[in-house]
Amino acid sequence: MHPVLLQIGSVKIYSYGVFVAAGFLAALWVAGLEIARRGMDREKFYDMGFWVVLSAIAGARLFHVLVYWRQYAASPSEILKLWNGGLVFYGGFLAAMAACVVFLRRNRIPFLPVADASSIGIPLGLAFGRLGCTSAGCCFGKPTTLPWAITFTDPASLAPLHVPLHPTQLYEAAAGFAIFGFLYATRDRFRTTGMRFWTMLILYGVARSFLEIFRDDPRGFLGPFSESQVVSAVLITYAIVSILRARAKSSTSTR
Repeated sequence: MHPVLLQIGSVKIYSYGVFVAAGFLAALWVAGLEIARRGMDREKFYDMGFWVVLSAIAGARLFHVLVYWRQYAASPSEILKLWNGGLVFYGGFLAAMAACVVFLRRNRIPFLPVADASSIGIPLGLAFGRLGCTSAGCCFGKPTTLPWAITFTDPASLAPLHVPLHPTQLYEAAAGFAIFGFLYATRDRFRTTGMRFWTMLILYGVARSFLEIFRDDPRGFLGPFSESQVVSAVLITYAIVSILRARAKSSTSTR
């Protein structure tokens, strides 16, 4: 695709960084609108968003470095080259959630209402990020003869060159946009606090676990499962248990 979006003299502006930045801004903007619609403090949310974004970037990079530690141990300077790709969504998500919990506890703000509002923005931000992956050539798919395969020709791409591949980045971008669209369209139908957040975890976890089958970039594995499939399973389990507990509590209170 186009790893370098624009070059001015010796200064290069990388497509990956532009799309990731756009994803963070889109996620914060949409979530901020929902925060305000629910009558919560949007300025406080944006204050939290600053720390959440920093934590997400650090966590996403750290997770990637741990998975590919042998590669980075041989060339430590590569760790800081974020513009080449190498941000793991789940690493960023878990770090962002940790930062969110710390900030909200310090400010005595309940977690789940904020998580519900944020759950609309998260898949939208992810979708933009995967467009960046498409540009950089990271997170590439397996070779295929399907008519919608994509072929990378730019030498700066991280994907194998001149080989038709599953457009796994676009698959996940489409999944992100679809989840965003569903959660936005049904935003008034979730009556139980936390339900929309848990639904987002399940929808994305199922989509991610399935799409991992088509990826061919080197990743960490636990037996036959990729690390993302394992994390997906853990988060899906957490979400299902949370939903069941919320429903049990609701049915008990209405007796």
